[in-house]
Amino acid sequence: MKIISINAGSSSLKFSLINMENENVIANGVFERIGIDGHYKIKFEGKTYEEDTELKNHSDAVNILLEKLINLKIVKSLDEIEGVGHRVVQGKDVFDKSVIVDDDVLQKLESIKHFAPLHNPANMLGIKAFMKALPNVPNTVVFDTAFHQTMDKETYIYPVPYEWYEKYGIRKYGAHGTSHRYITETVSDILNTKNFKLISCHIGNGASITAVKDGKCVDTSMGFTPLAGVMMGTRSGDIDPSILPPVMEAENKTIDDIINDLNKHSGILGMSGISSDMRDLTEAYNKNDERAILTMNKYARRITDYIAQYYVLLKGTDIIVFTAGIGENSFLTRKLVCDNLKCLGVEIDEEKNKNCHGKELISTPNSKIKIYVIPTDEELMIAKDTLNLIKKK
Repeated sequence: MKIISINAGSSSLKFSLINMENENVIANGVFERIGIDGHYKIKFEGKTYEEDTELKNHSDAVNILLEKLINLKIVKSLDEIEGVGHRVVQGKDVFDKSVIVDDDVLQKLESIKHFAPLHNPANMLGIKAFMKALPNVPNTVVFDTAFHQTMDKETYIYPVPYEWYEKYGIRKYGAHGTSHRYITETVSDILNTKNFKLISCHIGNGASITAVKDGKCVDTSMGFTPLAGVMMGTRSGDIDPSILPPVMEAENKTIDDIINDLNKHSGILGMSGISSDMRDLTEAYNKNDERAILTMNKYARRITDYIAQYYVLLKGTDIIVFTAGIGENSFLTRKLVCDNLKCLGVEIDEEKNKNCHGKELISTPNSKIKIYVIPTDEELMIAKDTLNLIKKK
């Protein structure tokens, strides 16, 4: 069975075609600059096919994708595609699991799209485009927020006027849930049990830390939006909101301007003044750039703060996992964080940490907490959910 995993943005559409018999990616790629001019890139059997082409809307991208799957002989017939799984950022408290798309689901998605105005409407464009192009193929939605719906009310509620929660749904929802769920299931396989305490560190350009007990999310660092939590590539993470009015007044900015600054010009980029890319920051750090050193240390400390908080919440931890772009590839980030955790009995093997490729245990036998690096695979998680839902249909 072949399933397509889709991640649609406002002007892009990323895809992975996966053979579910062996869970191998057959082909993947991205359609970009939708509604602007248009460009696509498809990777298949070690080759890359790319071209500038007009993409007026997401339907154009989907139609060209399906055409290329045939023309490049990636599939013999579109009948080979038996399901399409879509990433949707925000499911609010309406969805606590993945679902097959029907009219009721579309209606509910429409009613909550304003909770993620930059993401959910774009995700829905991808869903509707595939439903039109492949009308007889089941479409599913997999929510970034669903895994976090097991948090208790004491955890997800904010200490603000309670009416904000009742009237407007203001509460913690979290994000990266599909990735954290993948890590949780992988750890369950590694430990051969569902009873464990895990701190999952999804550290990419966006970053979130999640506390998991016996397979369920207990708490997570992102909040009402992905702006909360640890500092990130361009996001500030947690700050004192009282800093906003004086900056708005001094720079004659609106609240939208300031929120944009906190989302796109803060974090690693804002503090370092160098780049949001960890590779650039690491290079400057190794050259003893003062702000790069300050930024790296601050970054590691903010991650450490959440790990320490969740260690207490879980009353101990069996395993800490680093995943996503920085978590998987920046040995310096892992070293700085783990050095901060020595008081908890964490000890890493410097050689394993420095030369880690793929899934690997990087802690020493003496470490009181196992430290793993595990590459995440959200696309596979989406495809697996889609397969399971189709089987139950």
